[in-house]
Amino acid sequence: MAALSAAGFGIWVGDLGLYGLGAWIGRPLARRRPMSWFVDEEHLDRAAEWFQHRGARVLWIARFVPGTRLATYVAAGTLRVPFARFAWLTLAACLVWTPLLGGAAFLLGKRALLLAEQYQRLALPILLSTLLLLWFATKIVAPMFTWRGRRGLLGRWLRLTRWEFWPPWAFYPPVVLHVLWLAIQHRRLTLFTAVNPAMPAGGFIGESKAQIVEGLGTAAGRVVRTRSLPAALNVQERLAVVRELQSELGVPFPIVLKPDAGQRGSGVKVAHSFEDVEHWLSTIRADALVQEFAGGLEFGVFYYRYPQEDRGRVFSITRKVFPEVVGDGVRTLEDLIWSDPRAVALAEVYLHRNRERLWEVPGAGERRCLVDLGNHCQGSIFLDGTHLLTPELERAIDEVSRGYRGFYFGRYDVRAQSVEDFQAGRFKVIELNGATSEATHIYDPKYSVFEAWRILRAQWRILFEVARQNHSAGVPTAPVGELVAEIRRYRRAARSHPA
Repeated sequence: MAALSAAGFGIWVGDLGLYGLGAWIGRPLARRRPMSWFVDEEHLDRAAEWFQHRGARVLWIARFVPGTRLATYVAAGTLRVPFARFAWLTLAACLVWTPLLGGAAFLLGKRALLLAEQYQRLALPILLSTLLLLWFATKIVAPMFTWRGRRGLLGRWLRLTRWEFWPPWAFYPPVVLHVLWLAIQHRRLTLFTAVNPAMPAGGFIGESKAQIVEGLGTAAGRVVRTRSLPAALNVQERLAVVRELQSELGVPFPIVLKPDAGQRGSGVKVAHSFEDVEHWLSTIRADALVQEFAGGLEFGVFYYRYPQEDRGRVFSITRKVFPEVVGDGVRTLEDLIWSDPRAVALAEVYLHRNRERLWEVPGAGERRCLVDLGNHCQGSIFLDGTHLLTPELERAIDEVSRGYRGFYFGRYDVRAQSVEDFQAGRFKVIELNGATSEATHIYDPKYSVFEAWRILRAQWRILFEVARQNHSAGVPTAPVGELVAEIRRYRRAARSHPA
């Protein structure tokens, strides 16, 4: 009896140690690379909530299934399951497990040792098979028994079969290989950084939006009014800058807040109140901007000009559509998102962006816009708008571009009150991106992935031709080491962006 008590106590202390290990290194480790690439704080919070409500049976079962205790108990610590709850559950499991283990050893004797040896030889295959079955059961079988689970499976299937939803690592390898081939042909790996002398590294990554707006100037009223919010200022000083812009605009809200160096809509906020502004400013430690909010329709216009030519060309136009759901007076906004045939593919994105109003029930016929930012990865729908090009529009874009000394290649994000205004060249530039811009009309569902790759190959061929002409005229290229350092600086700054 004393031996069993000592063994049981030792096992329980070991369980508590695994919990402590997870609590000590779990969350901090999840915030560091490479773990941060796969796990974020929001997912950990959701898992913690799930553990709070349904974790008791998991903690109990893990004691009796070989190979699962380590991962489960460390995860419990990482997710900060209440310690008292964990301790009592594992103690109860030990009070059952230890007598069973000791009784089996007493009754079976050497036969138990033989079985243990056989199990050790098969432990790894059994564990791997168990994990595979558990994954299949939890990820595929279990969701099929609920409506929301089935909608989630449909969303995963759409993301798998429709390339516009593919992650970057699945879509971009052919593009990267083509860029490397062009660099080899032109005999300079970083030649592309000479494409826009006005931007550091040609606008490769992390270019300052404030500097770009300054380079564009007023452009005959075609650029949104902007103020810089340097990181050196405190929140109150930044608020004073925001109020200064609002006074100039004559309209307090909405206004746009964004990091000075950001991509794909990261950290951008459309603020509708001072509470929104204060909260956003309190969560960002990097240089930022406050901008006039330009309402209306949004378009992406891809432009290029060869340095030896007087006129530039529009390569691509993207019409951006902000997805909506229509209420029926019965279902919540969350249910409407899961029900929508396209929104279901990006349900996690829309649920996150609308997390504060998911419980609301829109009235019958009431339309709810799911996003207010024209970024594909943030949930906007991109359609081919090349047919909207007119001589007036191309002339207006070229006029703005030639006013920015040292700019030759990139994509404008603009807003206009109507399609007719846009075609007539009446628009406001809200952003301009350089070398790594995309002709985003490729995300129109009518294009296959092979057509998208063909368009991007043509885009990069033009980029290298423009960069070669600039380099021949004396524009330097950025060293590889400088690009690597710039990527690191951008990633450090991106970690300070609010969600």
